[in-house]
Amino acid sequence: MATPNKNLEHTEIAEKALRAFEDLTGPQPGFRPAHAKGILLSGTFIPAGAASTLTRAPHIQRGSTPVTVRFSDFAGIPTIPDNHPEASPRGFAVRFHLAEHSHTDIIGHSVDGFPARTAEEFVEFLQAIRQSGPGAAHPTPIEKFLGSHPAALAFVQAPKPMPASFATESYFSRSAYRFINGSGIRQYGRYRIQPDGANEYLDSAAAANASPNFLFDELRRRLGKGPVKMRISVQIAAEGDPVNDSTAVWPSSRPVLDFGTVEITGVIADNDAEQRKIIFDPIPRVDGIEASDDPLLEVRATTYLISGRRRRAANVKP
Repeated sequence: MATPNKNLEHTEIAEKALRAFEDLTGPQPGFRPAHAKGILLSGTFIPAGAASTLTRAPHIQRGSTPVTVRFSDFAGIPTIPDNHPEASPRGFAVRFHLAEHSHTDIIGHSVDGFPARTAEEFVEFLQAIRQSGPGAAHPTPIEKFLGSHPAALAFVQAPKPMPASFATESYFSRSAYRFINGSGIRQYGRYRIQPDGANEYLDSAAAANASPNFLFDELRRRLGKGPVKMRISVQIAAEGDPVNDSTAVWPSSRPVLDFGTVEITGVIADNDAEQRKIIFDPIPRVDGIEASDDPLLEVRATTYLISGRRRRAANVKP
């Protein structure tokens, strides 16, 4: 449990992160500072049989669990066109409803990487982007930052193809978690969320000609034809793999265990209002799955909580 001093530190850096996002996009009351444009969906999670060897978590012990899913574009601008370069990476979040006032979440994005190991580094990254606008002398602040932070450079340079659908993209949970099974065996792993089928992407011409809301329109059409399935798996860390560094990419040779399937069935009513209410949490807070000591986790949780409370307040009519 974090000490009062640590909680204060987390709050201070979370406030700095929120200010850095606002400096980039301008105030967007009622919306998330990143991944502002999204859609909230309902569905069901069905665990894989093999998942019980990894964790004793309650949603693995049941036949099914109701879920809420959110797909999103990256930027903090709620009107960003889906085919804008700053709309990537795409986001995926799922909430498992375990009981009244009891849930656990998974949060991921569509790049297998992250630009900063700590929240302080991430704020520096955002500030460097803000300071590197038109007219900035070279090397610009962001050029200097990328030159001294290889993980950030790798993240920026990573391919980010335009998905044909939110449902044909893959998503990665960057923080590692400690999974504990019924025998008390502990293993570290990272979530992966993949389509129930092949990844599908648009070529450059099709992406350039896509409509501003094509991903959201396509998803609604797809759901009109039947449920949309996304498969969740866990990449298992080997001895020596860094489990407290969100920038570290584990070798592709690491085993991947099937965790279960999310079956999305519909769009939630009063979608904008419900999106303002829900606050996803990167810390599991459930028996059988624990947070690692990744320094980003506690600050991310605090940032999401502060942002969510402001978002809810902005939605309150006097």
